[in-house]
Amino acid sequence: MKHKTSLLLAGMVLFFVWAVSSCKHEIPLTDAQTAIIGGTQTCSTDTVYFQNKVLPLLNSSCAMSGCHDAITREDGVELTSYAKIISTGGVRAGNPAGSDLYKVLNKSGSDRMPPPPAAAFTQAQKDIVYKWILQGAKNNACNDCDTAVFTYSGAVAPVMTTYCKGCHNPSSLGGGIDVSTYASVKTIAANGKLMGSINHTAGYIAMPQGSSKLSDCRIQQVQKWILSGTLNN
Repeated sequence: MKHKTSLLLAGMVLFFVWAVSSCKHEIPLTDAQTAIIGGTQTCSTDTVYFQNKVLPLLNSSCAMSGCHDAITREDGVELTSYAKIISTGGVRAGNPAGSDLYKVLNKSGSDRMPPPPAAAFTQAQKDIVYKWILQGAKNNACNDCDTAVFTYSGAVAPVMTTYCKGCHNPSSLGGGIDVSTYASVKTIAANGKLMGSINHTAGYIAMPQGSSKLSDCRIQQVQKWILSGTLNN
């Protein structure tokens, strides 16, 4: 009887170990954690806002087909939303050095994210992710758009860098389009592809691909720049 009890206990322990090791689950988030903080508040230069800077950067550079989009989920990681980034991206709020999301940006070779031949994050982009995690990895936002600003350097180039450049640069010419220079952006503005894509007009590939449409304010900035002559200003 004692021998049978020992075998039963051993079996239960083995089953528990197997269940824990084989069960890969995501960390559940509460409504309070996923709710966007702010959104209408004025942006602070000391704060990195997830919705304004981090999410667009990860969407355009990492959450692409074949990588970390909702379908592929390479290595179980999906970087399409705040909830998915927190639950699958190995983010440790307040600890960038211990967060997988930040560590992979600094690796080399095929271990680096985004992997070659895609361009590596610039130091400025790494700093955005680092500071966001350091500040608590919050789902925050601010109002950083003004339709009165529609110069190339003040409005259009930042939109291209934040939302588009990850897929459309010399190392990764998605659709054969490069938005890393003024000349190339002017070309797609002149042929109608830029407005057609960001407006999600029928017959054009909706951009940013796989993520939310640009805000009305940002679309107006780009449109006003085009109507004013697509100047390199």
